Amino acid sequence: MTGQKQSEAIGELPSGKPQTDALTPVVVTRLTWALFVASLGAVGARTLGWWTTLPTAGPFAIDGLTLLLWVVVTFFAGIVDSYSRRYMAGTHGVGRFFVRTLGFTLIVMLLAAADHALLFAAAWLAMGLVMADLIGHVRGWPQAQSAARFARRYFLGSSALLGVAIAVLWWVTGATTVSGFAAAAGSLPVTAVFVVSAALVLGAMIQSALLPFHGWLLASMTAPTPASALMHAGFVNAGGILLLRFSPVITAEPAVMLAIVLLGALSALGGKLLKSVQTDVKRRLGCSTVGQMGFMIMQAGLGFFGAAITHLILHGCYKAYKFLSAGSRINRTSPNPDSDHGSLGVVGVAVTLLSAVAGGAVFVALTGKGSGPDSGVLLLLIVVLTTLHATRTALAQTALSAPVRIGAVPFVFLPAIALYGAIYRTVETVLRDVPAVTAPAELTVGHAAVAVAFLLAYLAIETGAYRRSRRLYTALLNATRPPSATLLTATEDYNEY
Repeated sequence: MTGQKQSEAIGELPSGKPQTDALTPVVVTRLTWALFVASLGAVGARTLGWWTTLPTAGPFAIDGLTLLLWVVVTFFAGIVDSYSRRYMAGTHGVGRFFVRTLGFTLIVMLLAAADHALLFAAAWLAMGLVMADLIGHVRGWPQAQSAARFARRYFLGSSALLGVAIAVLWWVTGATTVSGFAAAAGSLPVTAVFVVSAALVLGAMIQSALLPFHGWLLASMTAPTPASALMHAGFVNAGGILLLRFSPVITAEPAVMLAIVLLGALSALGGKLLKSVQTDVKRRLGCSTVGQMGFMIMQAGLGFFGAAITHLILHGCYKAYKFLSAGSRINRTSPNPDSDHGSLGVVGVAVTLLSAVAGGAVFVALTGKGSGPDSGVLLLLIVVLTTLHATRTALAQTALSAPVRIGAVPFVFLPAIALYGAIYRTVETVLRDVPAVTAPAELTVGHAAVAVAFLLAYLAIETGAYRRSRRLYTALLNATRPPSATLLTATEDYNEY
């Protein structure tokens, strides 16, 4: 337009002749779905009591968690592969992409079944390296390679921390397997428990992108959308799985569990704040993942590892759908009047509060959690606040008339809580042979302080009080800015003058 030669835009993908590989996507997709069917059959046989004795062979130990994770990872991978057959068609390295997704699936399945400590650590490391390769899938894109290197450093750090934990446990107990560590957890010295727990928790936080280790996740936008779906629906859940595998160790000290609750709560609330300053669809989803992983780790810290696994399954389904459908939101370039929020009014507030209380009552009735004076009270608080938020959001929508919105609440949200409770009970049944799946802690002053702080922060976020601080807005914006080498676009590159 000006006659001047413009520089190449930062976010521009390399051009070239597309590659065609029709066989690999088909083979990988069908193989993945076959693995899902086999895993689902194994879980069904186990649940119905047809398969009472699970096999163990050398470095492997197959238990309920193994079977459940096999079902989850093959299901998500099958969805991603099926979607990718069209999304990735004709792109460079399409065969390599499908080989990587299959490799990732098999590595996670290996991780779920690994009992020998070295095999578990090797699978953990390989899982991170493959995911970093998917982040940098586009070989000729400098930003993609920078993002891959950035994420790889985080994953290597997580693997190093896991290595420290395993080395200490190996040295103190003499055991060489994860099950051996669990059996000897009761005799561990206090110092060893704190060292191992600190390493495991930090490693889990990195892998699950909890604050302040969320940078790699927000810098991973160079990954193809199907890879992002696999990452947010599956990879980030590894932190919760790690804590469950080593739960006999970290539950040995109440102070460790309380610290996990605090760290999870900070990320749960921080993720929601970070999301509030994002305008990009995928970055909003990324910040949402940070918050949801905080909830998962918080549930593990409360001693309800079954709830954490249930959360990662449901969140995985939700986030896979949101990423794979993210493209449908790009055409919304102006505010939609139908999405404006209206005032709830007295009736709306009453319905919201009653729905939250009723949702909590349904959860207690179905699961039995939160009915006693233990950390289950905080788990119940999470359920109540979640129901409160969902009901409030639905009632504030003005697309439907107020009577329709209010009348639909008990027919939508209460069955949803009941379904969640049923899934939770099923997960606990499948995990019945896993140590320390349910290990609620006694309520302490620390738990009460966390609950009060969490509730106050939640109310401040929901009422929008945090928006009054420009300093907070700037801090949140800076906290979500990835390294400059990984940025996809920059405003100055679109200034043609």
